[in-house]
Amino acid sequence: MRPKHRRKTEIPDEFALVLDYMPMGNPYDKHTFHRSSPVAQGIGTKFFSLVEIIPLRGATIIIGERVPLSLTPDMPGHRVFDRLSYEDLTSIAKENAAKYVKQIVEEKERVFSEFLNIAEAINIRLHSLELLPGVGKKTLALILEERRKKKFESFDDIKKRLKINDPVKMFVDRIIVELQRTEKYYLFVNPYPLSPDMKYLGYLEFLYERVGYFEPW
Repeated sequence: MRPKHRRKTEIPDEFALVLDYMPMGNPYDKHTFHRSSPVAQGIGTKFFSLVEIIPLRGATIIIGERVPLSLTPDMPGHRVFDRLSYEDLTSIAKENAAKYVKQIVEEKERVFSEFLNIAEAINIRLHSLELLPGVGKKTLALILEERRKKKFESFDDIKKRLKINDPVKMFVDRIIVELQRTEKYYLFVNPYPLSPDMKYLGYLEFLYERVGYFEPW
């Protein structure tokens, strides 16, 4: 029998934003015992892990709340029972995903702005920056030229120098696509479950270290 704690070790996030909360249970849950007991679905605030959460006994949580995750029995917080794929999310959770990914991206402006400064080519034909929505060869050339002059420091800086109307949406749209597991290359989300043809580039770990972002959320 698979140890109950085994799945939790695959989750790097310590906090999550609640995407959906079902106090009476989720009738469509893949785990039958969660179809009639309180359960929530959330997204990790640092690495975008999708998780199934068992609320603390007697606790009421609300959609949009940032909650601590208990990854092992001795940790405080709401218990993570399982990691989820995008397909496991309820319709409400899917509807809320972009809203709360946007919140996470906005909170980590330094991190995502720095991505434009350090992103590298994947191969001789494709650059990591081209995976961002709206970035073609012309915009790629402009980004590379501008970052040689001066590093990008904020979303406003990106907007002004690159004429990108909404840099936040550009990152949010990419993260949602990666959560849906429809790509070959993954910049920010370690796809779950991972298929052999998917390549996780692991930029977030490097970016957090580079900008000195050590907060657990």
